[in-house]
Amino acid sequence: MKKLIISLTLTSLFSASVLAEKVAIVGGTMHTLSKQGSVTDKALLIDGERIKAIVDINAIPKDYRQIDAADKVVTPGLIGAQTQLGLEEVGSWAGTVDASVSPSDYSPYGAALDVSYALNPASSLIPVARIEGVTSAATSINYTHAMFKGQGAILSLGEGDNLVRPQAFTRIDVSNNGADDASGSRAALWPVLENALAEVEARNGRKLALSAEYHGQLNPADINALLAVVAGDEPLLIGAHRVADIKQVIALKQRHPKLNVVLLYATEGWMLAKEIAVANIPVILNPESNLPYSFDQLAATMANAGRLADAGVMVSIGVETHNIRLMTQHAGNAVANGLSWIDGLAALTINTAKIYGIDNDYGSLEAGKVADVVIWNGDPLEVMNAPENVIIHGKQIDMVSRQTKLRDRYLNRDAKLPVQFQH
Repeated sequence: MKKLIISLTLTSLFSASVLAEKVAIVGGTMHTLSKQGSVTDKALLIDGERIKAIVDINAIPKDYRQIDAADKVVTPGLIGAQTQLGLEEVGSWAGTVDASVSPSDYSPYGAALDVSYALNPASSLIPVARIEGVTSAATSINYTHAMFKGQGAILSLGEGDNLVRPQAFTRIDVSNNGADDASGSRAALWPVLENALAEVEARNGRKLALSAEYHGQLNPADINALLAVVAGDEPLLIGAHRVADIKQVIALKQRHPKLNVVLLYATEGWMLAKEIAVANIPVILNPESNLPYSFDQLAATMANAGRLADAGVMVSIGVETHNIRLMTQHAGNAVANGLSWIDGLAALTINTAKIYGIDNDYGSLEAGKVADVVIWNGDPLEVMNAPENVIIHGKQIDMVSRQTKLRDRYLNRDAKLPVQFQH
């Protein structure tokens, strides 16, 4: 028994030492996205899963393994602002797609749906995104055919326990798509939404027992799920494109000042940039929107992000799933159309972390924060540059994905054998 205890103790100590590796990223240009700004020829110290400090190169402790970043660019890990990562592989597949939910009696308004139960950390899309520098992401249901799109989650794209924060936000759509799900008209959508918020606010934070008699429009599950939203403890992402809808969102925030409102898309937001800034509403957008894809996006322009930021709006970029790896290109195009370079990088990192209330741990390179770090071969917003090293929760990941495996398979295959015989 004594030998067993000693053996288990040594195993535990060995495992802890492996997990708590000490690493120093040395040299290069480091964009911290913190008050420290951008620094050169420093060393970022990582102890286990957390950042320990940024120090002078001659102050690196001897027990730190060094990674040479000379002539490279070091940034925080990128955060996918709005995705369906971990919920779908092929959205149009006829089988089960967890990013789409049919109407149910349990949650007729869609507010109580919870994606944290559906996340698949083995999704092939996760390695595709992370080798391009995406280290965490917000993920949520895309289609519920109900007013709300359930409770989204924040997940890490590293290995192991991927769930960073369940029930992290709630989504709703008040654009054309949202109106279609609400009897086909905004004239129905907005009164129903106002009634839902009024019912929940009337609870004064008190949960409703599932067996309680209740005569409102919402059921107990949806009411209880929305308590954190009306208290402002959980962000409410509101999808809107056209000016008229964005005005309604601003007015909603004025009527319900506790709501932590975040505008999603805001394609015509540049036309109301000052009003959005005054209302203190951040925006998650796709800066590539440049065509009138529908009648609620007639004024789309690639200058949207820059104009919003100039007015003082906090801008976040990254609303793809399969192509979230292109978010640096999207930010680069926004920079080419008026967004400042540092705001472009912030839109991929710290701004997104602030929107979701995870900025104490993510989004910048500061002591005590989670060690999600990317080393780039050049400017990350330039289309030809890419990550050379990605560290998630202090662990270097293998720069391998399904796409790289397919590339290598067909570049180096044995011509004597059929392709399907090679794995």
